[in-house]
Amino acid sequence: MKAITTTNVVKNIFFLAISLTSLGAFAQEEDKKFNFSGSADVYWKTNLTGTNEADEDGNFNTPPTSFANRSGFSLGMANLIASYEGEKVGFVADLVFGPRGEDAVFLSTGSANIVNQLYVYWNVSEKVRLTMGNFNTFLGYEVISPVGNFNYSTSYMFSYGPFSHTGLKADFTLSEDFSLMLAVMNSTDFTEINLDGSYTAGAQLGYKGQYLNLLYGAQTGLPGETFQIDYTGGFDLTDAFYLGINTTYNTTDDSGFYGFALYPQMTTSEKFSIGLRGEYFKEFDGGVGVFGLAPDQDADVFEFTLTGNYSINDLTFKPELRFDSASEDIFLDGDDEPTGSLASFLVAAVYSF
Repeated sequence: MKAITTTNVVKNIFFLAISLTSLGAFAQEEDKKFNFSGSADVYWKTNLTGTNEADEDGNFNTPPTSFANRSGFSLGMANLIASYEGEKVGFVADLVFGPRGEDAVFLSTGSANIVNQLYVYWNVSEKVRLTMGNFNTFLGYEVISPVGNFNYSTSYMFSYGPFSHTGLKADFTLSEDFSLMLAVMNSTDFTEINLDGSYTAGAQLGYKGQYLNLLYGAQTGLPGETFQIDYTGGFDLTDAFYLGINTTYNTTDDSGFYGFALYPQMTTSEKFSIGLRGEYFKEFDGGVGVFGLAPDQDADVFEFTLTGNYSINDLTFKPELRFDSASEDIFLDGDDEPTGSLASFLVAAVYSF
């Protein structure tokens, strides 16, 4: 699981957020090319088959995935996005505050640990765009913001893959159906600095909403080269039923993980939809830290997450029931004894504007 750091938000960060808010409001009146948007989310969570108490280090009994990992009432994040979209050039400044935001930008330092994305772009032609800066990853089915996810909690594949990249990418529109992206970037999640001259190459081939993603290169602090191949896509099986798909394989110096997930989702009315995430995830040859394995060990986990989405204008309530079953005893039952499974329930409220 990606590391978690503590953020000290100082007064100038608050003033920056207010300034962006004012800029966005003014710009929307004066020039429609400026936009200001964002979201805020909070949640309540309880474990149904295990303890809800934190240990002496402040860690909760929870699935070892990113976000939504605290019991009781808790905060997600506030997300503020200012952008300018010109005919040829533009920028995006995406700021995050709160526990979910801290987890998302965990390798940042100082005031920059509120920056989720910060990039500029140039439309070289109608079919070529160059982007430079910090942008969220192109791998995987899920994203950092809960607004972009059907489920509120996140998958193992998303949690242990990359969150963000900093570098230069080129997007090509090859035809009406095909697209191609090529990128050169810093080590994964080192979003504001390159510490040792390590670079990662990225590529994405898209066809009618289906994407094949590739990542390869040296990573700061890791032995050998990291290689990841990832497929993300989905199909509208009917007007009301959608099936999302994600599968990935990641290896660094012969250890790593792979997984597969299905995301069936059904819309029952204008206000309500329901969806399931069914995921299988396996670490091999020591893995990446999910189970704390020895170098030659393997372990796996199944997780099933059933989520409802009920919308009232710009506010969405997400009741969610999740069950994790692992091959190792990584959870605690109600008596604080190690166990291989955990059932949990949460209700999240997500507001977007």
